[in-house]
Amino acid sequence: MATVTAPAATSARPAHNLPGRRYDHYFFSAATALMLLTVFVGFAPTYYLAGGLRAPLPSLIVHFHGAAFTLWMLLLITQTSLVAAHRTGLHKRLGMAGFALGCLMIVLGVMVATDQLLRQTTPGLPHAPGRDPQAFYIVPLTDILLFASFLYFGFRSRFDSIAHKRCLFLATTALLDAAVARMSFLHHHHNLAVVDLITCGFLVLLLAYDYWSTRKIHRVTLWGGVFLVLLQQLRLPFATTAFWHSFPNWLLSFFR
Repeated sequence: MATVTAPAATSARPAHNLPGRRYDHYFFSAATALMLLTVFVGFAPTYYLAGGLRAPLPSLIVHFHGAAFTLWMLLLITQTSLVAAHRTGLHKRLGMAGFALGCLMIVLGVMVATDQLLRQTTPGLPHAPGRDPQAFYIVPLTDILLFASFLYFGFRSRFDSIAHKRCLFLATTALLDAAVARMSFLHHHHNLAVVDLITCGFLVLLLAYDYWSTRKIHRVTLWGGVFLVLLQQLRLPFATTAFWHSFPNWLLSFFR
């Protein structure tokens, strides 16, 4: 009996000790750097290279949102670097500040989306041609819903580093479509399906890394990816319904 159970005990290796896990630091450091580059390229013409905090943005709340989003990306890079350098103590202390910043971003995100809805439905103010502002309002709101969901589960799994880092990776991925949509080759086409497809490239990277490193897909990557893709695919058809339009129309009548 002992000769049977001994090999089973030695083969039950914890997930964080799997051979492929030793590449986690390299993958997440490189992937978050690519995310930061995506954000910079997307917002460079209208924000980073246009003066940053002095950029000619449409309202003050957009400035606050841009600053918070930039801090989030810089903090994400810092956190992955601290983990790679085995500075877990400082990583955990900064993590609480990151959670507070994430909660602030949720509030600011809703405010910016509503501010954009008001501006784009006000006669005489600039708006995106060929776009229904009430229908488009669902896009930033669902991005915020995705971000908030992954942030919450990332906080819950903060003692499970493998799940935690994947939750925050997916949370950031959910916000990247704003940067991708502003890239020069897409900015004037407003093709949200193409934007979502490019954004999901980061999810594909995570899926491929999970399978390559452990020969299976982590549950957070799998179910979080399903949630991300389903919400992105269902939001635009739902935004064309009268039921959805009643909500932004109610908001417009409330604020005016």
